[in-house]
Amino acid sequence: MLSKKQRNIPILDRRVLRELFRLVKPYQHIFRLLIVLTLAVGVIGPSRPFLVQHTLDHYITKEDYAGLVGMAVGLLILLATQVLVQYYLIYLSEWLGQHIAKDLRVQIYTHTIRMRISFYHKTPIGRLVTRNISDTEMIAHVFNEGLATLLADLLQLLAVAAFMVYIDWQLALLSLAILPLLSWSIYLLKERLKFAYKQVRNAMAQLNTFVQVRLTGMSMIQIFNREQQELAQFEALNAVHRNAHNKSVFYYALYFPVLEMLRAIGISLLIWYGAHSVIKGYISLGKLTAFLMYLTMFFRPLYYLVERFNTLQMGLVSADRIIRLLENTEQAQNQGTYLPKCVQGAITFDKVWFAYEGDNYVLKDVSFHIQAQKSLAIVGATGAGKSTIANLLERFYDAQQGTIALDGANILDYDVRVLRQNIGLVLQDVFLFSTSIHDNITLGNKAIPSERVVEAAQLVGIHDFIQSLPGGYNYNVQEGGMTLSMGQRQLLAFARVFVYDPCILILDEATASMDTATEALIQQATARLLQSRTAIIIAHRLATIRHADEIIVLDQGRVREQGTHEDLLVQNGAYASLYKTQYQ
Repeated sequence: MLSKKQRNIPILDRRVLRELFRLVKPYQHIFRLLIVLTLAVGVIGPSRPFLVQHTLDHYITKEDYAGLVGMAVGLLILLATQVLVQYYLIYLSEWLGQHIAKDLRVQIYTHTIRMRISFYHKTPIGRLVTRNISDTEMIAHVFNEGLATLLADLLQLLAVAAFMVYIDWQLALLSLAILPLLSWSIYLLKERLKFAYKQVRNAMAQLNTFVQVRLTGMSMIQIFNREQQELAQFEALNAVHRNAHNKSVFYYALYFPVLEMLRAIGISLLIWYGAHSVIKGYISLGKLTAFLMYLTMFFRPLYYLVERFNTLQMGLVSADRIIRLLENTEQAQNQGTYLPKCVQGAITFDKVWFAYEGDNYVLKDVSFHIQAQKSLAIVGATGAGKSTIANLLERFYDAQQGTIALDGANILDYDVRVLRQNIGLVLQDVFLFSTSIHDNITLGNKAIPSERVVEAAQLVGIHDFIQSLPGGYNYNVQEGGMTLSMGQRQLLAFARVFVYDPCILILDEATASMDTATEALIQQATARLLQSRTAIIIAHRLATIRHADEIIVLDQGRVREQGTHEDLLVQNGAYASLYKTQYQ
């Protein structure tokens, strides 16, 4: 027997149903037409046995050939109508399902690209891929395979039962005597299939997440010889998915023999009683024939009922997952309306406190000011909070206390898009998309001319290298830019900043992984780039920041020292100690 937890899995959730009907709203006219077609299919099919009975009892037995021809024509017209209606029902169901899936994918993608960076730090990418691809496709199945066809099947069952009772209620009771046993069998198998299918979906989501993460970090797996251990974990997860799927197959395979056995019992009872009644003259041959047709027609949708019900159930589970994602409130708040015509670049941190989790503050009462078109360097040990300052300025996160101002206005008042449009960021670990070098520099912005891209590449000294590649600027860098060295990827990141020309530039360990020759290539270009911009330079190597207008030293989230390179050396504090360690 199913456990209490298994039995209490909700079949229909009002919240989920409301969301599904909201998705249908833009296509109300199509949905109403589907309802009409569904009603038509549910009624047209069961009317055929009734006409067959009428033909047998009133035309064939009485040798009324003229009436027989008329009924034959009528049956052909009815059959052609049924075929036409079913065609449009299937076509429109598929059309509606795919359009809803398309709209939902756009909605999910729009929602996720607006989420805070913290959301991605704790959410497996494989899970998001499943929500946008697999779960939306399952919702499409709700409309093109589950909802409409399930409703048509249920209507056909009701119509068949109604016609049987109308023709002969006693014969109808005999024909449907197996209904209690049939209902009980379907219910038990349905519950077990429902739970088994849910286990299959959960196991598939775990597999997607595992594979995505491992493929992304395959270099680490191979470097540390973890192939066999990772394969063992994959085989274990794969076995969980196989076992769950085998369980669903077992119940699914059991369903059809049980149904066939019950159908055979029903037909046997009907033939036994009906043939005797025909011989005795209690009922007509046409009535018995009609009931045999009705019983076959009654069982036909039952063969697919559980499958369609579980399609509907899995669609509702997928819809619930998607709704939970769309209800996530971790989106970056963009309530600011300030749209300055020109940003100068003066930055002020005033008593800023920030923690990624709870009360574990990474920044503690941090205050500093950068004048427009001046440079500020930030140094400190790993974990001191240097990169967090860049994250707060870009509004990837928001401070719990204190204020951050740009040109005297709180950055919370800025429209986020305008704020980030004026800030350029170059990280140590540069991400490149699996597309051409040109598109990686422009980020797909068609408004940026090719001449500007070439100029930026020449400015950072990577133009000649690009020209040496097959296809030049059309060369595909592959996923993550793995065909390029880290230094080459960073040079492309610098070219990207040159192209977008922001008024504020953040260099977060941007030259930490470059060799001396590569670093020398960009030093001159960087100096030119910083001439008319506000710059925040985060670095461990003090050679890259000694000419900054201001330097602050972070220690455990607090500003311990602040001043120029010469001033800090004179103070003989933490900065001077770090400088001596690197150069003496």
